[in-house]
Amino acid sequence: MNHVDLRLYGIIDPERTGGRNPVELVRQAVAGGATLIQYRDKHAEGRRLVELARALKMALEGTRVPLLINDRVDIVLAAGADGVHLGQEDLHPEDARKLLGPHAIIGLTLKTPEHADALAHMPVDYGCIGGIFATVSKNNPSPPIGLDGLRATLTRARNASRGPVGAIAGIDASNAEPVIAAGADGIAVISAIFMAPDPQAEAARLRRIVDEALASRSVLA
Repeated sequence: MNHVDLRLYGIIDPERTGGRNPVELVRQAVAGGATLIQYRDKHAEGRRLVELARALKMALEGTRVPLLINDRVDIVLAAGADGVHLGQEDLHPEDARKLLGPHAIIGLTLKTPEHADALAHMPVDYGCIGGIFATVSKNNPSPPIGLDGLRATLTRARNASRGPVGAIAGIDASNAEPVIAAGADGIAVISAIFMAPDPQAEAARLRRIVDEALASRSVLA
């Protein structure tokens, strides 16, 4: 299993940048403390995906922050990205692992406790539970699971896998602390960073909240 730091997982989507340059926004997010970056684009054609993925990978050189691609294993391979994040309807993680090899990072969205149980049989490095709160960054037909749903799914995920488990959807500075207190190893955010007027400052603020919440949880354990 590959080590993954999920504390502040920034997801860059060109539709959620306020018209600003995604590459520059990612630089600012990492400077502020983002520990992992995912490139998500549901509408661009293949060549554009590869082009921007390569630009993002280049921007992250020397930072030790991995770049993952949402859904598309072919774009990971073409752009030399560090791994892929898969949804429940995407390529199976076992097939992704065969294509990408043992050193690639593979993450998986978990929407139910049953999804968490399945981690025991999958070559996945981390899970991300969602959606926790309501969000405008993604069309999600399922209602938010809230903190109670997060705790229930986390318990099952801990029993199934040794990898870290984060949380996604509607998370920002106002609610990040209780998400970590509930047991998540990190937060995945889109608009909270990349629609902020100052992405670096907001990333730093979120990272501080997460680190302090993790430290408090460790003391209480």
